[in-house]
Amino acid sequence: MAESTTTDDVISVADLRVRYRGASGDAVRQMDFTVAQGEVFGFLGPSGAGKSTVQRVLTRLLRSYDGHVRVLGRPLPAWGRDYYEHIGVGFELPAEFTRLTASENLEVFASLYRGPVADPAELLDRVDLEAAAHQRLNTFSKGMRMRLSLARALLNRPRLLFLDEPTSGQDPVRAARLREVIRAEADRGATVFLTTHDMRTAQDLCDRLAFVVGGRIAAIDTPDGFRRRYGRPGVVAEYTIGGRPFRRTFGLEDLGAGGELSELVTSGAVTTLHTREATLDDVFAAITEVRL
Repeated sequence: MAESTTTDDVISVADLRVRYRGASGDAVRQMDFTVAQGEVFGFLGPSGAGKSTVQRVLTRLLRSYDGHVRVLGRPLPAWGRDYYEHIGVGFELPAEFTRLTASENLEVFASLYRGPVADPAELLDRVDLEAAAHQRLNTFSKGMRMRLSLARALLNRPRLLFLDEPTSGQDPVRAARLREVIRAEADRGATVFLTTHDMRTAQDLCDRLAFVVGGRIAAIDTPDGFRRRYGRPGVVAEYTIGGRPFRRTFGLEDLGAGGELSELVTSGAVTTLHTREATLDDVFAAITEVRL
């Protein structure tokens, strides 16, 4: 069943079907979803689920499909080359000129746009590459190249941003910084279509998530909505008895007065207590395993 669309929807997909030449089945089948302006929309699922195919359709790299796709207020086929003036694309396998420096790369790509572009030096600073601005890309690590890929995707101040594994190859500090950069783009009104296997990035960044399995969307909800739906209520307690540490999950039936957990708390054995919630890793496993 298709989602209802509004004039604010930046992406509207209805009954999308894709079959590659020579394939016996559809890579994408009967897919429906919408993405609103300013939303960070996460597209998650196991490898081979159809995520990259949808991404290729939406970036106009794949133009052979059935169904209805509207982007930025127009049917997708109605767009010409001007489409790329409005979108930014950062894929996990970046396109780059390895013999040029980071600054030179951004200057080359900036020259391809007709409209105004962001300051390359400012972008390099935002993605923590200012110290490597004059360094050739053939000396860059994977993480540095991914950060440059994000900077390149932001050059034209896009209305719609397509990102594939934007935090790949990053240490925790830099991954958090990149998430802040992407959230800032959404806060200024850009829409972000994000594919990732990094559940921390999905949890921290995305307003809604779509889980894709077998070429179809299995479920759409907010990150917290998924966690509540797949979690089981209870409390996780860490406690010490006889000098030995223990960790145990207690159900609701154990929380009342006179229960085992109450006795542990009263005895002073408990060192930490926290509620049990499903992680997005748990949700990912539950949804994909049920429907594979």
